[in-house]
Amino acid sequence: MTFADAVAAAGVVGIGVSFALSPEHIEDGPVICPFRALTGLPCPGCGLTRSWVYAAHGWWRDSFASNPFGLVVVAGILALAVVVVRRRLQRQAPPDLDKVLRHPVALTIGGVWLAFGLVRLVLAI
Repeated sequence: MTFADAVAAAGVVGIGVSFALSPEHIEDGPVICPFRALTGLPCPGCGLTRSWVYAAHGWWRDSFASNPFGLVVVAGILALAVVVVRRRLQRQAPPDLDKVLRHPVALTIGGVWLAFGLVRLVLAI
């Protein structure tokens, strides 16, 4: 099993779990972000769990409000899973994640995500 296989599998499991969690009670859960638990401030990833749960249940506005990059991450995981499965069925090597993450599109999304996180952090102070 390669790293791409593991990331795709873990991501699909995470998406599956989001279907099992209730969107009505997701706000009542504990703070699982170590940065937020220590500082009380949001990191760029804060809200991803809620975003995934809301998306899994079709609550698109709430998903986007929790973290607009939640839907981007779900789409990326699903795309990776499809590519990994397709390549495995064709007996080819899965994609090299280092190469994928160095692609200009991935770098742009990452940069925008970090800028979003910085803006949200500054607004929370």
